[in-house]
Amino acid sequence: MRYLSDEELQIGSRFLFLSMALVVIQKDIQLFKKGPFKIKELYLKPLEKMETAGMSERKELRKIMQKKQLKVFTLTKNDSFSSFLFVCRGKEEKRNYFNPAIRKKVEVILQELMEKAIQQHDLHDVSAKTAAAYPVSTGIEQSVESD
Repeated sequence: MRYLSDEELQIGSRFLFLSMALVVIQKDIQLFKKGPFKIKELYLKPLEKMETAGMSERKELRKIMQKKQLKVFTLTKNDSFSSFLFVCRGKEEKRNYFNPAIRKKVEVILQELMEKAIQQHDLHDVSAKTAAAYPVSTGIEQSVESD
């Protein structure tokens, strides 16, 4: 039986899966820091931007959850399913998730965070530096000069 509203479940679920995504990002950061990569910054900067965006969103979700008196607890985990308890203003609801479904939800959040990190990356700045360092002749300058 459902005791929590759709909004409460949505907020709690987002918090839960975002927290899992942050664990994945933090593990990946550690792997890249320790790994044999020649240019680590290339991989670390986007991951760190993803982590920052995720932490910021989770902080906002935590504030909302505190106002709504909403908490999420892990109950059990096995090879196939994980159980979580959502508690809101004295109402409790147990939710079971199929582990591959959890993985898919975490992947979707990772994709969202990656897209945000890419959008934040200032490609115009990189393009401007490249253009200044390597000017490209279009041939227009020559036709204007010869007129």
